[in-house]
Formats: sequence, C-alpha cells, structure tokens
Amino acid sequence: MAKQIEDARVISQCELAPGIYEMKIQTETIAAQAVPGQFVSLYTKNPAKLLPRPISLCGIDAEHGILRLVYRVTAPGTGTDEFSGYQPGDTVRVMGPLGNGFPIENGHAVVIGGGIGVPPMLALAKALPGSVTAVMGYRDAHTFLADDFAVVCDLVIATEDGSVGTKGNVLDAVREHGLRADVIYACGPTPMLRAVKAYAAESGVRCFLSLEERMACGIGACLACVCQSKDVDAHSHVHNKRVCKDGPVFPAEEVEL
Repeated sequence: MAKQIEDARVISQCELAPGIYEMKIQTETIAAQAVPGQFVSLYTKNPAKLLPRPISLCGIDAEHGILRLVYRVTAPGTGTDEFSGYQPGDTVRVMGPLGNGFPIENGHAVVIGGGIGVPPMLALAKALPGSVTAVMGYRDAHTFLADDFAVVCDLVIATEDGSVGTKGNVLDAVREHGLRADVIYACGPTPMLRAVKAYAAESGVRCFLSLEERMACGIGACLACVCQSKDVDAHSHVHNKRVCKDGPVFPAEEVEL
C-alpha cells in the first residue's frame, strides 16, 4: 500500500481526558488503505516545524473515509498543541498510512494498552475475528476509551493509583483475573512492553508489540527511530530496525527492549 499525502478535513474535536484529545478527520484515500496498527503523520501549519507528528489510528471507517485519532498534547507550542485547537471544517495535511499493521490471527486474543498506547488497541479489538479481552492500563480514574472497549470486547482495567479496577500495572490485572490467550498484542511504554514480552515468553504465547519511539521523517530514511533487533537490518546493516518503516509492529522475539 503506497503512502498518500492529503489535505484532510477535520470533522470533530474533543478532549477525552486531561491532555488527551480525539480528532476525527475525513480522508478517503488513506482511510480506505489503513489497517489497525498503522499510523499517520500530521503536518503543522507552522513553517518552523518541518517534520510531521506521528499519531496512531484509534478508529478506521473505510466506508465513510474517516480516521479517528486520539493523541496526547505534550506541551504548549508543540504540534499536538496546535492540532488540539483545530475545529470542524479546518484542514490538516496528513501522510499515510505508514508502517505495518497488526497480524490478524485467530483464537482468543488479549490486547494490552498502556497510556497513549491505548488508542490503537481499540481499532485492533474491533478487527480481530475471535474472542478478545482488552487489558488497559491508566495512571488514574481518567480511563479514556474504556466505554468504547466495553462495547466490543471484555474489558479489564488497571490503574496505578487503584482508583479503577486492579491497582497496579496491566500484568497485575492479567494475573488477578487469570487471563489466558492464544495471542497477545500490546502497545505502550517500553517498560510495559518489556514485561509483556517476558510474560508471553514464559507462557509460550505468540506476542506482537507495537513500539512507541520518537519519529522524525516517518518513512524510514533518517534512522531516528531505530530499535535493537536480533536480525541485521538491510538498510542500516546493523542490528537495528526502523520503527516507522519496519514496524511499528514486531513479533516480540524480534526486538530487544
């Protein structure tokens, strides 16, 4: 699937939790090609900011040409801060779809998300053909997208402060509920992915990880988002993989965290 650059129209914008925003955009070509696990890069209107900002796909409506983007505003004056001010009818330049998607496998799946790794797991949960249990990790009671997950699959929540669900992390919730899986998918901060990878290896369960790395070009040319790999990358000729180009989804055993 070839990446496209489009001037997409903003359909809606809202704040789901403090600093977490949802923006829906109309982009027929990209939406028609996108699959769960991929991402798009959005360009700001500030000429001083040349590089686009990568945002994962929370929802894909290929029939109506709509992408649902859920993102965190990192700081005032950043690209994401600009995006959060967009209103319906505004336009935003979008490049995508980028990266690879999650392999869609049969059997019971446990999809695990933490922090801003929660949104892409919703698109995946909707696409999986078998039964799905979602295990989502949050800092506190601001459990954004939890209602959406509850509609499409079984949902287990972990919060660091214990305000909702299991007190602790996502693996604490997995163990507390005695969850079993034929395949595990995960997206979130590196410490979480490292723990999920170890858990899957101990349990003998297939596991796919979507890595969160700072990206620059988004197309694999600049090597700013490499991760360590057991294999030699054909582009850089070292034990690295480009998260934006070779990923962001990898079989867990292929990457070192």
